Parts: sequence; structure tokens; C-alpha cells
Amino acid sequence: MADKKSRNGSRSNSPEAAEGRRAPMREFSRSLPMSLLRAREAVMRQFRPSLRNHGLTEQQWRILRALTAVETIEVTELARTAFLLGPSLSRILRDLEARHLIERRTAKADLRRGVVSISPKGLKLIEAVAPNSEAIYAEITSRFGARKLAELQDMLGVLERSLAEMEVAGEGRGEEEE
Repeated sequence: MADKKSRNGSRSNSPEAAEGRRAPMREFSRSLPMSLLRAREAVMRQFRPSLRNHGLTEQQWRILRALTAVETIEVTELARTAFLLGPSLSRILRDLEARHLIERRTAKADLRRGVVSISPKGLKLIEAVAPNSEAIYAEITSRFGARKLAELQDMLGVLERSLAEMEVAGEGRGEEEE
């Protein structure tokens, strides 16, 4: 193979350098994490203006939405459900509590544990955001197709379950920062 100049000006005979790559890995834009992040960003771009109009961040919305599915939930379980790290969750809960959107108290069974529930004011906010949120879902469904959207959600669930076996004990879940 002919000697080629790499991006940094050095010469190399490696196949990766010949293809313009620095590492023997798939193209960055074709990596699964990047594909998922681009898709997530495309979806969230649709929802962010509505959330901003209601004074909510994505993470606050995730917490409120998670709380609508339960009467109460322990803080540690809420962190797992909303895919947030403890320190971020603590700050967000403090903000939501200050706005009277959630209620916090200690667990009766273990006074060291906190439990959270959505407040009546939080439910009213959900009800205010819901129509626009559902309209966005309807538009996404219209553009992408109901069958394809259902298949995508099913495939993502299968991917998640199949990779759950690969998780290393003691490693935490990541989070999206604001």
C-alpha cells in the first residue's frame, strides 16, 4: 500500500490511516451511542420549547412524569426510574419542592429514606403540558408512522433487555446533563 499522509501530517502504511481513520473502530457517526443520541436530540428538540414555556427542564419533566405513574416512590428508585444520578436528583427535587410541584417526606419503615410524590400543583402543571405534549407525539407519529414507532419502541426495549446481562456490577447508569 502506498505511503499516505495522515491528518496530523505523519506518514503511515496502516489500513486505518489509508482510510483516514486514527483508530481501528467503526466510523464515529455510525456508532450506536451516537445514533441513539442523535435520535434522542431530534425527538427532544420537538418537546423543549413547550417545556421551556412551562418553566421546566427535561430532567424536571422526567421526574414529574415518573411521579404521575405512582402514588409515592423512594428517592433511590426515582433516580433509577428517571435515569438521574443522586446529586442531580437532589438538586432537582429541591427546586421542584420549592415550586410546590412535589411533596417529600421520610419513609415510615425507614426514617433514613425519603419518599416523593407529585403535588396537586404538580398534577395541574402536567395537565397544562399534556395537550401540547400529545400533539407533538401525534406529529411524530404522523411523520414517522404509527407502526414504525411501535416497532422502534419494541426494538429499543429488546436491545435494553439483551444488554442488561452485559452490565458490570457496581457501575452506575449515566445521565443526561442539563
